[in-house]
Amino acid sequence: MPPVHVRPAKPDDSPDWLRMRVALWPEGSASEHAREIDQYFARTLTNPLEVLLAIDETGKTIGFAELSIRNYAEDCDTDRVAYLEGWYVDAAWRRRGVGRALVVAAEGWARAQGCTEFASDALLDNQTSAAAHVALGFEETVQIRCFRKHL
Repeated sequence: MPPVHVRPAKPDDSPDWLRMRVALWPEGSASEHAREIDQYFARTLTNPLEVLLAIDETGKTIGFAELSIRNYAEDCDTDRVAYLEGWYVDAAWRRRGVGRALVVAAEGWARAQGCTEFASDALLDNQTSAAAHVALGFEETVQIRCFRKHL
């Protein structure tokens, strides 16, 4: 694998982070994502708490991990669980260790926050994400369906 550096996001990274967020979550508009990015850097957004970026040897941003700490996660024992809220790697860089580098750095961040558990989720039909999680040492705990009702 070519060298990849993982580091916290900086305000100058906003355009790259926005590009990748739109790719990962296309149901949100670019303006909604941009607003959340601005709120993150203004420290008025509580989720994510940390954003890590993967940077290739040329300085190009090629992936990100958005992290939080939850007081509950399915099948976890503690009330302070580091959570992988978003995880993305540009298509050309997938299956080359970039996702692993992001998760390893995220685990280091979680330990530094005093967390002893790290959790994540994936949609039921996203087999690629499920396989990537398992390959990185996550164990599948439960499968759920979520519902909502407007009141």
